[in-house]
Amino acid sequence: MNVKIGNKLVGDGEPIFVVAEIGINANGDLLLAKKLIDMAVEAKCDAVKFQKRTIEKVYTREELETPRKSPWGETNREQKNGLEFGRSEYKSIARYCETNDIMWFASCWDKESVDFIEQFNPPCYKIPSALLTNDEILNYTTSKGKPIIMSTGMSTPEQIHHAAEVLENATGLVILHCTSTYPSKLEELNLKMIQTLKNDYKCPIGYSGHETGVSSSVVAGALGACLVERHITLDRSMYGSDQAASLEPRGLQMLVRDLKEIPLILGDGIKKVYDSEIPIIKKLRR
Repeated sequence: MNVKIGNKLVGDGEPIFVVAEIGINANGDLLLAKKLIDMAVEAKCDAVKFQKRTIEKVYTREELETPRKSPWGETNREQKNGLEFGRSEYKSIARYCETNDIMWFASCWDKESVDFIEQFNPPCYKIPSALLTNDEILNYTTSKGKPIIMSTGMSTPEQIHHAAEVLENATGLVILHCTSTYPSKLEELNLKMIQTLKNDYKCPIGYSGHETGVSSSVVAGALGACLVERHITLDRSMYGSDQAASLEPRGLQMLVRDLKEIPLILGDGIKKVYDSEIPIIKKLRR
């Protein structure tokens, strides 16, 4: 079963759909966001993704008043507000993505954020791992009539199954295997879960990676991930909790190149003698 996202299909037999997650790595800077979009376009990604929160809805007052030093001030509130884009910034992002012919969408952490992003008519929505157990946000996002991509970090098989049942009326569902640590340890990636999910669900299965490097995400594609999502950054040393688990420009280019070559490398599984082998047969066979 394939899911249509924008003008592209996600599923078995289709090119791997690559999402470059900008998330909060733009650090509230519109110019930086556009540079990250340029980075994704140059690498030939299929889409970029942001994160949208209504700060007062997602966090308690106590959490927001907790001391936290950042470029924007001394509290969590100032840090969270500093990372967020408003309507004017997203209008500019939408125009910039349209001009550069790349899709964009967002993880929405509350109903108000879903409504906010809906005004831009995104091709799909993302349910982050943290909200997989939140039936209210699952149902509300489904009500918008768009395909849904759902990450499964820090979730049990039972929780994933329940969320998939809640989302059964979605226009389309893509489930992403994920480990929610930043960066993730290699021994905790458990990429064989991609095959487990493919056996358990009829929808497309993908991978949201938070590890360092490229090779693990390429392996995920070889194991059958139809969609691969990675955070991106211009420089991993920049401010932000997600930067260390992100790919820099060269890494992103390598990832997209290698993922697109996977079908060619895997072939059809039928043993054959290639024409290019004939001269070698004549030379070496005894």
